[in-house]
Amino acid sequence: MTTTIAGGRAARRQTMRRIRPRRSPAVPLLLAVWAGAVGVLWLWWDNTPNVANTDSMILNAGRITGLLAGYLMALVVLQMARVPVLERWVGSDRVARWHAMSGRYTLCLTFAHVFLIVWGYALQAGKTLGDFVQQTIDLVNQLPDMGKAAIGTGLLVLIGVASVGGVRKRMPYDTWYHIHLMTYAAVFLTFWHQLTTGNEFVVNSTAKTVWYGLYGTVTALVVWYRVLTPIRLNLRHRMYVEAVVEEAPGVVSVLIGGRKLHRMGAEAGQFFRWRFLAPGMRFSSHPYSLSAAPRPGMLRITVKANGDHSAALRGLAPGTKVWAEGPYGAMTASRRSRGKVLLVAGGVGITPMRALFETLPGAPGDLTLLYRANSTQDLALWDELAKIADERGARLMYAVNSPDGERPDISAESLERKIPDIAEHDVFMCGPGGFAQSVYESLRGAGVPARRIHHESFEM
Repeated sequence: MTTTIAGGRAARRQTMRRIRPRRSPAVPLLLAVWAGAVGVLWLWWDNTPNVANTDSMILNAGRITGLLAGYLMALVVLQMARVPVLERWVGSDRVARWHAMSGRYTLCLTFAHVFLIVWGYALQAGKTLGDFVQQTIDLVNQLPDMGKAAIGTGLLVLIGVASVGGVRKRMPYDTWYHIHLMTYAAVFLTFWHQLTTGNEFVVNSTAKTVWYGLYGTVTALVVWYRVLTPIRLNLRHRMYVEAVVEEAPGVVSVLIGGRKLHRMGAEAGQFFRWRFLAPGMRFSSHPYSLSAAPRPGMLRITVKANGDHSAALRGLAPGTKVWAEGPYGAMTASRRSRGKVLLVAGGVGITPMRALFETLPGAPGDLTLLYRANSTQDLALWDELAKIADERGARLMYAVNSPDGERPDISAESLERKIPDIAEHDVFMCGPGGFAQSVYESLRGAGVPARRIHHESFEM
């Protein structure tokens, strides 16, 4: 049995009526981040009269790394706050990469700060580097808020270890996710010693006010967008599972009912973080894309059983309450800059592509969808895609393995043969990382500019 979601014309009326690409604010935001880092360095410089000897040099290096680590900690939390200007305009996957990179830099700066500060104080006390452990204990016991800072640093180390690629791959997603949430506790615990022991804040009340303002603003954004906004969303729309339908081997669609769901502000190509209030699933929140444009009383996600949570969706009972956060993601119609569009899907990456295939405005011949799967049996939602293609005069192609298992050719040359004017297309793409990288290289080889290849990974 498969689902059929109709109403493409109404959905298209809710998207753009003409092509109006939206510029990403990524560059201005990055410039603002660097400007903030320069401001932090100026704060150190303004409160450092001289650096006279080796002890002073080491301590001041510790101060600099500590200030930068404190600044980056605020940014790390900001990148977890689900702020719409970041999630919907910059892109969730790009923000996730920023978050991961900022976290690595924060951890390195924190290690450097601890090592340099302890070493510098040890030298001032006439000790050597061999007295590092004892000096650390003395600082924790003698300076205000250092005990909390030590616990917070330990949590940061735990989070960092859990986020290492090899460790994370072996760890259940829910375990990693809940460990990652301890970032909030780590930042809270390490914040206070910055103000009570940091020379820049002890002697400069303006700097202390600015620091309170930075962390206070970030805290307010987290509370608003990660707590209050989801509560409002779910109380207003009251979502529940209406039905679960098998679409292909190992692939199911979950139909979600509720109140005025088309007013949630979601667009084709976006995703929500879904929590199903069923036994064993209440504490799990996973990102799944919409596989159809929102309808007044219906949302749909289509999921492949790749893990315990996704496999459990098959057993959801109708009426199960649903808690959602979102919508997130920037791979929407506003990214489009050309009249012709190629949509490329790999496996279950068909879900956002199917929604875009239905809703992207275009004349007959403007839209092409290429669907990559292991076999024709794995082509989920194929009947719907064929119907959409027929109604819209769009082109629908699939690429599956040959009977002997040989992979299809999706090279630059084969793309140019099938779509001679591919260099004039915008390309929207979703699929596993290796597939996406291979297709990206083929598209670049076929002459498609990087700025017109739009891809988001939801493996977060």
